[in-house]
Amino acid sequence: MNKVKKLLQSKGHRVWKISQDATVLEAIKLMAEKRTGSVMVMDGDLIAGIFTERDFAVKVGVRDVLPSSIKVGDVMTSDLITVTPEDSVNHCMELITDHHIRHLPVMEKERLVGIISIGDVVKDIIGELQFAVKQLENYITNFR
Repeated sequence: MNKVKKLLQSKGHRVWKISQDATVLEAIKLMAEKRTGSVMVMDGDLIAGIFTERDFAVKVGVRDVLPSSIKVGDVMTSDLITVTPEDSVNHCMELITDHHIRHLPVMEKERLVGIISIGDVVKDIIGELQFAVKQLENYITNFR
């Protein structure tokens, strides 16, 4: 069973960040440019929260307001669920499923070191299952 640190080694530690004083329009433009579903919201060097596509849809998109008139800090998710590099990928899947979230910031000693998405987790789990199937096929083929 893989750990988060292995996911980060393959996908990288890059995290897109934005100030909590930035507008939602700025955040959406950054997310579109970087082709990502979330950005970490910062208060200086400290993490203030996360802003996701879902935050936009639920907290901005359904209101009759312009994204350029709302600060990210007013609509971000501030109650973060995080993981560490030592957490298992299965634990991440449990968190994602139980809390209905798609992104998990990765923290090490109170420092943001990366972010993983549901896609990263599913890809890793599928890879592990394919490896197990291949091992079983080899075992059965050699057993005959």
